[in-house]
Amino acid sequence: MILPRVRDPRMVTVRRGGTLTDEHHRLLALWAATCAKHVLRHVETECPDDPRPREAIEAARAWARGELPMMRARALGGHAMGAARPLAGAARFAAYAAGQAACVGHVAEHDLGAAAYAIKAVRAAESHDPDAARAERDWQRDQLPPAVRELVLADQARRDDICWWVFSEPGGRRTTAGERGPHGRSWGTGP
Repeated sequence: MILPRVRDPRMVTVRRGGTLTDEHHRLLALWAATCAKHVLRHVETECPDDPRPREAIEAARAWARGELPMMRARALGGHAMGAARPLAGAARFAAYAAGQAACVGHVAEHDLGAAAYAIKAVRAAESHDPDAARAERDWQRDQLPPAVRELVLADQARRDDICWWVFSEPGGRRTTAGERGPHGRSWGTGP
């Protein structure tokens, strides 16, 4: 997903020189899994026989419970992102959300990947409703565990520009002709 060039030490585990505790890292993974699960129906409706996105969400939860090694969870996240590639719209974004959730154990900052892709899934599925993406963002924030709420909200503000502005303007950022977003993509597009 969209990771910052400069890492915030609050989002780096203590083992790697940051200040993120294992407990808070697990809470971020569980929150990311909750965000991804909330939009899973979009991919399962289109691909009911593909278990990879659901398995990725379960892997994030299993990692948080200490039942699955990080590398296995991360691999399952990669499989979910592989499931996303041939898809389009809400199904694609929902599968990416699941993949990002499974990768939180590897890099905590993937939590926003799960949340951002979930918002993009809702925006794609409910393009007729200009408030749907905002409602999804607000629902996600209501699910935040109190222990990591301020951390996530600060991270959303810090990385909103590389997350397609979904946390400040979840309905879609208005752009001028030729304006580009992260990695040279037009705003509101891309994986």
